[in-house]
Amino acid sequence: MPKIVITYVCIVVGALLQGLGMSLFLFPHNIPSGGAAGLAILLNHWVQLPLGMSLWIVNFSFLVLALKYFGFTWTVKTMIAVTITSVTVSFTTNLGTYLTPFFWLDLLLGAMIFGVGVGLLIRSGSSSGGMVIPTLMIAQYNDWSPGKVMLWLNFFIFLLTASVIDIRIVFYAILCQTVSTNIIDFIYHLRAPSFITTPSFGWRKK
Repeated sequence: MPKIVITYVCIVVGALLQGLGMSLFLFPHNIPSGGAAGLAILLNHWVQLPLGMSLWIVNFSFLVLALKYFGFTWTVKTMIAVTITSVTVSFTTNLGTYLTPFFWLDLLLGAMIFGVGVGLLIRSGSSSGGMVIPTLMIAQYNDWSPGKVMLWLNFFIFLLTASVIDIRIVFYAILCQTVSTNIIDFIYHLRAPSFITTPSFGWRKK
């Protein structure tokens, strides 16, 4: 029981950090935190779906995949993480009006806090939703580093959205992803404490 409680505490802390990194440091500069938002923007641009509905469709599709391949428990943990992150962003977005006077400091702090949050979620048997789900599928299937897989998936999506977003924003997003995914890999490969183990997803290779 104590291990379960500590695991869920780590999920809550990871989701809070993820939300704070986005809302306080990245979103005020219009820097996307990952590829799911990029896919939502593409859906909005190509088929004129409202942005909120597009984002919901992207995340719902990934959660269906998660339920099929990673199981019920992992999917529920991810839903908890996504909900906490969304609530955190909703309540703190108005506070993030350039917390520091330096753009590059905001970018660095946001990427670091976001990376620590996502790293904690992955080590706790959860995820931040969005592109983390296909990232873990690919990483587990090929025994690759999840941070690097996430970086390349998001890099591809950022390039696709370059026609919609200012090219400078895409460049900043790639820099953000480079920092955060290296932090995710660092946390992922740390020797796990006794109360947290690297999750086994039960991937079914076909």
